[in-house]
Amino acid sequence: MFYYDPQRSVLIGPGGTLAIPPGDQASLKMAMLLQGECTEIGPTQAAKLFQYSKSRYYQIRDTFIQKGVEALINKKTGPKGNYRRTPEVTKLVIRARFLDPKSSAEVIASKLQQDGYQIAIRSVERIINEFGLQKKLHIPFPTHDLTSIETQRTKTTHRMELCDERSIEGHVRQLLCDKISGNLVGIWLLIAEHLRLGTWDLLRRWTGKESGSVEPRVALQLVHEAALCITGKRQAQTLSQQGFEVANGLPFVASSSAVHGLLDSHTVAEAQAIQLMLGKLRQALGHYPGKVIAIDPHRILSHSKRQMVRRKKDPQALATKQIQTFFVLDADSQQPICFTLGSSSRTVSQATPELLDMTARILNLKAYTPLVLADTEHYTFDLFKHVRTQLPFDLLVPMPQRKGLIKELQVLPHEAFKRHWIGYATAERPYRPKDTHYGPYWQTIQRCGECEEDYKLNAFLCTSQYSAVDEPVQHYPKRWHCEEFFNTNQALGWHRAGTLNLNIRYGHMTMALIAQASIHMLRQRLGQPINEWDAKHLARDFFHGLEGDVRVYKDTIIVTYYNAPNVELLRKYYTDLPDKLEQEGVNPRVPWLYNYKLDFRFN
Repeated sequence: MFYYDPQRSVLIGPGGTLAIPPGDQASLKMAMLLQGECTEIGPTQAAKLFQYSKSRYYQIRDTFIQKGVEALINKKTGPKGNYRRTPEVTKLVIRARFLDPKSSAEVIASKLQQDGYQIAIRSVERIINEFGLQKKLHIPFPTHDLTSIETQRTKTTHRMELCDERSIEGHVRQLLCDKISGNLVGIWLLIAEHLRLGTWDLLRRWTGKESGSVEPRVALQLVHEAALCITGKRQAQTLSQQGFEVANGLPFVASSSAVHGLLDSHTVAEAQAIQLMLGKLRQALGHYPGKVIAIDPHRILSHSKRQMVRRKKDPQALATKQIQTFFVLDADSQQPICFTLGSSSRTVSQATPELLDMTARILNLKAYTPLVLADTEHYTFDLFKHVRTQLPFDLLVPMPQRKGLIKELQVLPHEAFKRHWIGYATAERPYRPKDTHYGPYWQTIQRCGECEEDYKLNAFLCTSQYSAVDEPVQHYPKRWHCEEFFNTNQALGWHRAGTLNLNIRYGHMTMALIAQASIHMLRQRLGQPINEWDAKHLARDFFHGLEGDVRVYKDTIIVTYYNAPNVELLRKYYTDLPDKLEQEGVNPRVPWLYNYKLDFRFN
């Protein structure tokens, strides 16, 4: 028999003693097993003597039976290898560092996390230090070969910055890794609508550049500036460092000269092509019922120094420099379809056919002929002839209240009128203009009043007796939706013009048209009363009024709002946004933000 003396750390037997070196855990475990299995004290007392639990004793015994003495040696605790810094990850970190020596550990870690690799910033730093990559490396792309752009940092500070693809991506990723806080993060909600609308493809088509280029990002800056209603006032605004520039996929805000250079490099035809593409996208989304169309001439005040025709808003007002624009709206949905610009050398009869031709190409008319509502400026028989013979529309225009027409209407017999309700009756008859070969057209006369001395007579001329709607004249009040539209949305960029360069004006107004389409889609999800605010109110109290922050988690950019209104409604539409977009058949990755997904939180 033998036993173990823990005080002296020796085994004592009939023939003598055997010392066990202090700290030799393997020898102690072997002595415990010998005493527990080969002596009378048994496993329980042996485990207690060697300060082990009974369950641990049996674990040691079973391991010894399976693997022998080697199993009694304590193994090193913790990870047995670099399970995060695998050879593959190490190669990717080294490659990223060599390709862009200015990339920080945060940016490299963010890229790898976006691609699904589980690695922390500290692990990237260890790889960089282990291979000596923390020192300055040779830049594979010399700076003198890179393009630059003028940027606006503050109201008074402008500077040139690199705008090649690599520089933009590195700085944008760094800003996202550093996290962003500001009161312009409300504009990020428009990004979800841009994905649904296809804005990025429109801007790439207009600029003719790839996704990594600076030009479509500056164009997106123009769209977001229009949404903020600050067009033409860039010098008086400070938009950087508040979350605005990163929403455009840029680490800076392009200055006015850079924006004007971009706009001036693209033609009127290119802007019109974008209007067609935008209109077709909106038609596919159901924004245009297309039964009743309204044309409205909208004059924009200009402060250009150019010599140009001055016009009066009314006889008592002073003549001012103005740009004549013509918009086409769907009278039922009150949404713009397209626009064109007029000039002193371009009459209404010349501008309107082009505008209606664009409208026909957008609406893709086959099953019906829409009714076009216009005002007395469009009462020209050249226009009537063109619409009737070459365009798939019916045109309805009020006839000017000239003395000859008034006398002609006053002698009409009572029997010619059809009474609709008290105080309202109409009469219809063919109409051929005098001294012309045009016609015949269809004239509708409105008579308001019950007594003959109170009668008020108005006449309308239509290209056809039959239209896509019943009683076309009764739809004419819908034309006032044009005024409502401009009162609500003209602050987006249709209320003033700083230049008459048509390339710049068409491009700028087209960007505002894209902004209006995105805002319209956003309004459908905001709820009362926000969806009824005009553009300026929405920009001030929503886009420019929400406090929040932007950060990156793995492959998703998360935007958190702290003071959002109608929180439950916003959560319904924007929380778990990637899943919602996929259910709608929309790719949830944001191409100008390097294919990150986007999600929202509302606290």
